Amino acid sequence: MQRILTATALILAVAALLWFGNRYPWLLLLAGALVALLAGFEYTSLVNLSGAKIPHWWTGVAIAAFFAATFFTPNLQLPVLTLLAFSLFVISLFAEPTARVLKDAAAGAFGLLYIAWPLSLLYLLGSQSTGLLIFLFVCVWSGDIAALYIGRAMGGKKLAPSISPGKTWSGSIASVIASVVLGLLLTWLGQWLAARGQSILDVGLPLTSVPVFAALINVAAQIGDLLESAIKRGAGVKDSGNLLPGHGGVLDRIDALLFAAPVLYYSLLLQSF
Repeated sequence: MQRILTATALILAVAALLWFGNRYPWLLLLAGALVALLAGFEYTSLVNLSGAKIPHWWTGVAIAAFFAATFFTPNLQLPVLTLLAFSLFVISLFAEPTARVLKDAAAGAFGLLYIAWPLSLLYLLGSQSTGLLIFLFVCVWSGDIAALYIGRAMGGKKLAPSISPGKTWSGSIASVIASVVLGLLLTWLGQWLAARGQSILDVGLPLTSVPVFAALINVAAQIGDLLESAIKRGAGVKDSGNLLPGHGGVLDRIDALLFAAPVLYYSLLLQSF
């Protein structure tokens, strides 16, 4: 029951954010920054348990600076990311033993690439179309639900037993199918409503290309889930945190989005060429 209540609250929060974010896109950036900070602190704790040592204060300052750069102009993202990565190199150089300088700086820089950058893309995608964000969430969530329940019911060969023993190939395949089917239904519904003057669900993709986009998003989401499991296993913990009752930490809930969002963003860029 606790897990269901938390999931319901999260879905309602995301729905409200998408509704108001359609009118005020800066809300998407603010929400992304807040989630990135929470997930970033969890990531820093996990990495520190694994043997590195990233200052929590640097994580907070770096994520805030990165999202500020995204707000003023996305063209600043790469220069600011580079500057922040080098700043941690310098901090590590004078604060840590020489043998840990590269490990600490690399882990911190990866944290920005892994968490802050993908979450900033939600703002950039939402600025193009709220329907794209809804499409992304539907493909990720439907696949996650299908993998959980169908994989549990059917069982079979393990997908990655050394990383996540509960995942099976049957659940993985069911996940892709669910994302494609729900993605097609959402796109059709969005087109139907757009023809009647309601464009909030309009994905802006032709139905013929939706299966490819949905499948790519799903596969990326599954990889993101496995990567976070590997990070937790390396740290020797079950959950990234305990902020969300019944669901673990924030990073546990967004791990799939962290890979899926960049895949959707760059797939759209490639389509435009």
